[in-house]
Amino acid sequence: MNRRNRATSIAAAALTLTLALSGCTTLFATNSAPTESTPTGEQVTDDLDPFYSQVLQWKECGENLQCTEATAPLDYTDPAAGDISLALVRHVATGRERIGSLLVNPGGPGGSGYDFVKDSLDYATDDTLQASFDIVGFDPRGVGRSSAVSCYDSAAMDEYVYGLTTAERGTDAWIAELTASSDAFAAACAQQTGPLLGTVDTKSAARDLDLLRAVLGDTHLNYLGYSYGTFLGATYAELFPEKVGRLVLDGAVDPSTSNFEVTKTQAVGFENALRAYLTDCLAGKDCPFRGSVDSAMTTIGALLNSVDASPITAKDGRQLGGNALLTAIIYPLYQATAWPQLSTMLDTVLHGSAEGAFQFADAYNGRDADGNYTDNSTESFMAINCIDYSYNADPTVMRAQAAELEAAAPVIGPFMSFGDIGCADWPYKFTGERTEIHASGAAPILVVGTTNDPATPYVWAQQLAEQLDSGSLVTYTGEGHTAYNKSNSCVNDAVDSYFVDGIVPASDPQC
Repeated sequence: MNRRNRATSIAAAALTLTLALSGCTTLFATNSAPTESTPTGEQVTDDLDPFYSQVLQWKECGENLQCTEATAPLDYTDPAAGDISLALVRHVATGRERIGSLLVNPGGPGGSGYDFVKDSLDYATDDTLQASFDIVGFDPRGVGRSSAVSCYDSAAMDEYVYGLTTAERGTDAWIAELTASSDAFAAACAQQTGPLLGTVDTKSAARDLDLLRAVLGDTHLNYLGYSYGTFLGATYAELFPEKVGRLVLDGAVDPSTSNFEVTKTQAVGFENALRAYLTDCLAGKDCPFRGSVDSAMTTIGALLNSVDASPITAKDGRQLGGNALLTAIIYPLYQATAWPQLSTMLDTVLHGSAEGAFQFADAYNGRDADGNYTDNSTESFMAINCIDYSYNADPTVMRAQAAELEAAAPVIGPFMSFGDIGCADWPYKFTGERTEIHASGAAPILVVGTTNDPATPYVWAQQLAEQLDSGSLVTYTGEGHTAYNKSNSCVNDAVDSYFVDGIVPASDPQC
């Protein structure tokens, strides 16, 4: 979902009959971890050969962790135009039979796969995968420790992310204020980042994936992608179907969906998740709401409108407006285990305090308690999305879409409208069209979907699994964003059996 005071958008049955995969990966009889990689040595064009033949030098950077950097072309259409750096970290396989590398992407776009593996390995993967694979986290181009998008310092980011408009929401003056802010941000990104800003698209990142696969020494790509990472993985499968090994896409994005349809579907998804939270909350003892779910939804809608009209001032002087509060509400909706904290936060806002809401919003936006932005997730999120989708900032069109969003999601929708403003004047435009991905000729691909996932609604998993010629759907009936290693043994067993033994469910196990 987008940031600032603007629109938001982009995120137990047993297995029975199965089909076995074959020929996807090569088994290694040792879990030794050489400090140098052994590239596959495959044939590529002369201008790409220096990149595909590079030898990675691994250095220890933690317990059972090694880190390195790879070099990739800035522009794959002109590899001689310059280089970028890609940061990697790997957790070396702990078992005796190492299958190969498993590359992991946490989503975003803009999420750091490096930090995901280094700091949250057991959240990203379970012991079974850690025994069989070198778990490799990487920062995609434009992100984190790799050659990264850079726009503002922390003070300027605060104004961009949390700054409030003076005009009434939806008016011409309000649109003009957001346009001026967005244009200034885009200009700063172009000046600070340089040519890299034009090459952070997902297709280029997928080309990087193939490069990393080859220099790691894997003939086929084994990959676990969450949320936006599913779009990256599906794009890879479309570009390199013959190189697909075992791909799991959890919390799927429908690659054919337009920017507005993404926003609308997410608005409905978060509205449904908010209703699910309230159903649970009202059944308990410490809920800050009373009455029915509908009346509680009305109260939250009124609260959003209230702080939008009269922001609450926090102790550090920042003002909590409607969009910052929406971010604070959405953040704990990603996992049902955070619902008690959502109740506490909403209770404090209802009593006039902004502190808890800013803690949640800051956590989402990568801002620490000292006011520093600890990563570039907001900047890279915007840069990647702005070049991956097309946008239309015609006020007439946006107002019609705003009415459609409000009808579809009366509480969430009004604060997710007018999102095209953020990218309409971006210095690098989307080219081509958003289409279905079929990945014809690829080995079987596992798509995991959660029935009440708010950020990547279940319908997208259904659509992606249907689009992929070799897609196989695993459904988790439950709440939260993504399912593997955070839902139940049915999902975990399906994913682990697929990765380790090459077993694909003959039908959806309906976990």
